[in-house]
Amino acid sequence: MKNQQRCGSCWAFSSTGALEGAFKIAGNPLTSLSEEDLVQCNSITDHGCQGGLMDNAFNWVEKNGICSESAYPYTSGGGVTGSCKKGCSPVMTVTGHTDVPSRNEAALQQAVSQQPVSVAIEADKSAFQLYSGGILDNSACGTNLDHGVLVVGYGEDGGVAYWKVKNSWGKHWGESGYVRILRGQDEC
Repeated sequence: MKNQQRCGSCWAFSSTGALEGAFKIAGNPLTSLSEEDLVQCNSITDHGCQGGLMDNAFNWVEKNGICSESAYPYTSGGGVTGSCKKGCSPVMTVTGHTDVPSRNEAALQQAVSQQPVSVAIEADKSAFQLYSGGILDNSACGTNLDHGVLVVGYGEDGGVAYWKVKNSWGKHWGESGYVRILRGQDEC
């Protein structure tokens, strides 16, 4: 489980998670990709620790490729975006990406049945920040998108449908770094 720490780099963690999943599903070894490569080197369309967008990250990887985590480790956790130290060889690239239509949970479910999917949620409310377990079903979660996460699956628990979402706040947050969010209600 990865931890962005005090850097607003959720967009990079969401992006690398989706890319790692797609790379593995394509028959390659599971490879941890470098968030730092995106945070420090994709400065034209994104803003390092001050935020970014997953679409911009995918476009950047399409043009530049992305290095592995081991070749370009994460060092921006203190909240300061460094300067690009590109000296590693990209381990993968992409030929394109597709957006899931906003607020279309059926389309999201179809996409997640294929691979992990980067999504934006609202995470600045205590309903989300103080989550510790169970299925998050709280209208106070909000819908003002401000955080990139990774939907890795979906299921039901006691007849309640949920999305399984990987966050980037470390393994001590939520359910070992994951949150189950109510499915079918546009929660968060």
